[in-house]
Amino acid sequence: MTQYKFTTPTELETPAGGGPLFERIGLHRGISVLRTNGIYSSYRYPGLTEVNAAQEVYLGGREYIIEEATKDALTAQGYGEYITEL
Repeated sequence: MTQYKFTTPTELETPAGGGPLFERIGLHRGISVLRTNGIYSSYRYPGLTEVNAAQEVYLGGREYIIEEATKDALTAQGYGEYITEL
């Protein structure tokens, strides 16, 4: 059985204001992916309500080992670029 690694998406975040020097500083913030009612959605800061309602939770900034069926479902909904084969 083939396994895959799912690395959650990230977004580059820079400090607000401060001039051009601060624009050079950036942090990659993880985006969480939750499956609710068969649909995967991205959440920047998911609340406890969203996490508890989800059937699958992939918290941002982490890597997960997934099976082929999950890989196919994530790929079908646009998350294929974040999946690599182990």
